[in-house]
Amino acid sequence: MVTIKEIAKAVGVSSGTVSRVLNYDQTLSVSEAKRQAIIETAEALNYATPRARRNAVQPPLSISMPSHADVVANVALIHFLAPGEELVDPYYVGVRLGIEARCREYKLEITRVFNPEVPVDLALLAGVSAAIVVGHRSKAEIDAMARVCPHLVIADYNPRMPQFDCVRADLGEATVTILDALEQAGYGRIGFVGGYELMDNDALMQGEQRCKAFIEWHEARGRYNAELLALGQSERFGQNLRLETGYQQAKSLLALSERPDAILAANDNMAIGTYRAIREAGLSIPEDIAVVAFNDIPVAQFLTPPLSTMRIPGELIGEVAVDLMVERLNGRDYSKHVTLATEMIWRGSARKPD
Repeated sequence: MVTIKEIAKAVGVSSGTVSRVLNYDQTLSVSEAKRQAIIETAEALNYATPRARRNAVQPPLSISMPSHADVVANVALIHFLAPGEELVDPYYVGVRLGIEARCREYKLEITRVFNPEVPVDLALLAGVSAAIVVGHRSKAEIDAMARVCPHLVIADYNPRMPQFDCVRADLGEATVTILDALEQAGYGRIGFVGGYELMDNDALMQGEQRCKAFIEWHEARGRYNAELLALGQSERFGQNLRLETGYQQAKSLLALSERPDAILAANDNMAIGTYRAIREAGLSIPEDIAVVAFNDIPVAQFLTPPLSTMRIPGELIGEVAVDLMVERLNGRDYSKHVTLATEMIWRGSARKPD
């Protein structure tokens, strides 16, 4: 496991600066470039470790390239977050690093397009041979991009459009895995902190995968209680869920006459906000209430106590997206939908089931 000292050495800053950046200390005076370097280095060091292990026992990767080099020289990464928003959730830094690293292996030049608030400027895709779309886009936007760009791959999202390649983790299944484990560990009253979804101007109050799975799991056991569902409003579907949302929604759960004995947060950022709400209430983690989440961003291991979280393989999602893109450029004429496995990382914020 990477340490704060190793990150500090790689970036050329103090361990204290790294700690404060990873813990989202807003009072820290540090440049955005340095903040980005710390977050990307923390993510990249974690990212490199499994690859180094695989390379130690496997022969070098043999890469088959399309016959016409100019066909693959111009590819694009279309990100649904702005650069500053990406840094708020390093999970998406990991997805991007996976894409960029894999493109380097294939010797592909890649253009980054950050366009969170409005439909992608299609002029930016003129002449692009292929593009990887990271995150959530409406069907209308995806159709519009496909009319300009010959090959689209959707990373970290399934748009329910079978003609397009996509790669993601099954967050619904991961939610069930967490809930089963919490039940086995003896937690009986579990709250959920998440957000609304908004796509194509339709608000899906309980449509997000993790939220939907949470409800269905409880309904199947005859234990669903709507007051344990705390959802904050997001500006747009797929927009990064902020620490403040986790804080405010956790406060509402803690204000119940019978509070939950565990809180499942939709991502690690919301869990950080949940930690704050629990401490302000004079409660302890995990003695009074457990906290679990999703993503396993670098800061998760440095929280007090360290956060139990479902590891979503963001870097591998990025790598596989590039592999799918190259297959298309090599002539594959059918679509693939790839689902990658998740892994629960148990730390000090919740009891581990036997």
